[in-house]
Amino acid sequence: MAKVEAKVKHVMEKKDFPYDWEVIENVWIPMSDGCRLSSRIWLPKTDEPVPAIFETQPYRKRDGMRGRDEPMYGFFAGHGYAVVRVDIRGSGESDDCFYDEYLKQEQDDAIECIEWMSKQPWCNGNVGMQGKSWSGFNSLQVAARRPEALKAIICIGYVDDRYTQDIHYKGGCLLNDNFWWGNIMLAYMCRAIDCEIKPETWKEESIKRLEEMPLWPKNWLQHQTRDEYWKHGSVSVNYDDIQIPVLALNGWADSYTNSVLTLMEGLNVPKKAWIGPWPHAFPHDGEPGPNIDYLGEATKWWDKWLKGIDNDVMDCPQVQVWLEDSMRPDTKRPVSHGRWVALDSWPSADVAMDTWSMTYAKLQKEANEKDEIVDLCTLPNHGLTANEWMGAGVLGESPADMRMDDGMAMVFDSDVLEEEYEIVGYPEFEVEFTCDKPNAFLYAELCDIHPDGAATRVSYGLMNLTHLDGHDKVTYLEPGKKYKAKVTLDVCGHNFPKGNRIRLAIANSFWPMIWPSPELATLKLDLSTAKFSLPVFSGRDCDGPDMNPRCAPLTPMTTLVEGRVDRLITYDLVNDSWTSITDGVGGVFGEGIYRFDDIGTVVEHNLKRELTLSNKDPLSAKYTIIQKMKNGREGWLIDCDIEVTMTSDLENFYMKGFMDAKINDEHVFRREYDETIPRNGI
Repeated sequence: MAKVEAKVKHVMEKKDFPYDWEVIENVWIPMSDGCRLSSRIWLPKTDEPVPAIFETQPYRKRDGMRGRDEPMYGFFAGHGYAVVRVDIRGSGESDDCFYDEYLKQEQDDAIECIEWMSKQPWCNGNVGMQGKSWSGFNSLQVAARRPEALKAIICIGYVDDRYTQDIHYKGGCLLNDNFWWGNIMLAYMCRAIDCEIKPETWKEESIKRLEEMPLWPKNWLQHQTRDEYWKHGSVSVNYDDIQIPVLALNGWADSYTNSVLTLMEGLNVPKKAWIGPWPHAFPHDGEPGPNIDYLGEATKWWDKWLKGIDNDVMDCPQVQVWLEDSMRPDTKRPVSHGRWVALDSWPSADVAMDTWSMTYAKLQKEANEKDEIVDLCTLPNHGLTANEWMGAGVLGESPADMRMDDGMAMVFDSDVLEEEYEIVGYPEFEVEFTCDKPNAFLYAELCDIHPDGAATRVSYGLMNLTHLDGHDKVTYLEPGKKYKAKVTLDVCGHNFPKGNRIRLAIANSFWPMIWPSPELATLKLDLSTAKFSLPVFSGRDCDGPDMNPRCAPLTPMTTLVEGRVDRLITYDLVNDSWTSITDGVGGVFGEGIYRFDDIGTVVEHNLKRELTLSNKDPLSAKYTIIQKMKNGREGWLIDCDIEVTMTSDLENFYMKGFMDAKINDEHVFRREYDETIPRNGI
């Protein structure tokens, strides 16, 4: 096992950079329809025009992402780049209201912003676009629109298909994170416009935003198949729309990693990618590490495509992958052990699918020629120890030892491995089956089993069995009719050492990550048709990126109250019911209550999730989220309470709750939610 140490970022002083820079707190960017977008700009102190780096997202440049932006965008400015950080229309201090994610209006505005900055006297006409998560998505979306001044992009923690890869659905199954993230958006968007930026109109505009705000999880739950709503903004519809160089990054602890390889396969432009161990964070931040010198590597990328410097940024394998060593299961994993390996392209000639068959409880290389039919009807609470769908860099969110979950599933174990076995790519499970109910889904999980039986999850996948004809339609199952299902597991890179075993676990429930099927279904699996294919890697090691992270001076901040995230699972023996609780105290991601010292703004966001389900009845599923969002300063204080509960019956989903908002202790808004959304094959 390669020993890897976590490294703290080296915080550079301003004097260590080639350029000094200034930060302009607010600059209005005019749109053609009269709307003004609010931007924060980092400008190198030079008489020569420089390239611009652009990011736009709704998470508030002034008091939302300030702590992230300062050390990152100061770094780029210190290397001779102007940086323009823009609040999307209807968010932060920008004009108007905000209605949904990735709207065409968002792209139109971004194109106008690019044109505006390319014509500023401080810009040489070349613009790059970058971002993580929302701004990783829209960097790709805007690139596909081909604005003339946009010359290259960097995308991190993104997806290229909004239905199959995003936070709403997985394999056509409803992710409970759809509800979680929608509720977080309620809290994020309820914060008022800063009175220092709009002293005359901030309160009026802020109340109008509350009045216009949609119930976000309802927006997304109304589209349960891959319809035109999801195809909009999915660059996978036509990769050739993108005609500029793309650098793509993500990590195993994130949930968007699949899109790295699909993007590399689909694009026909200069391209490069890293898959590291990281969570949903920039790869110079967040756990698990090791982190890399992302800002230095990104600067080389910008130097190549925005300044025309002939450097070695493309002199490396197309995809560099952190192949993880075998590690014991642990919900707290600050460091991933492993090494960098090379893929010259994807698909790769160094990856070959190795097919296993299975007989009851055994994974084997020999074909199963027996007539073996097994019943699969797992307890609805299978999945309790899988932990978070997405890693956000908070200790305690990694999968636990899978032995408890695997005890509720059907498992197939290999013999003890006589030599190490390395994989990079997408495992696949397929089987023929019949089902006694019209709705069901299938879950498949790959585990590394240690000599003492400890089970480390390596990858998993899901398939909504009403989507066997495609994710764009629902075809209900006919009892007794034979079907063939294929479950593609998430991309992974893993070393199974000599002496361990490989496990396939299958189930037809996965709570609290997936909303349960409306009825307990029994799948009859024909094991003679079952195959489990693993992507065996036989390629070479490589140096990988620079693993000594750096950044510019940090944002002046004071932690007022340390945060924490509590995670609990309780069992009611009388009702055979499990309750999963996640309680973010002080900060939804454990960041605590903090103050941005240079603008005197305090931010506090508490969120408690409670998910309950009885094994006796999948219709007992209940998900409640309780939030408090407080931020501001003396004379500008926002206090918002939000509580929303989701339930379902055979026909519908239900969302009930409220939002209650105060400004400076004055009650300004209340809304009651009572929504019904028909189920459609979920």
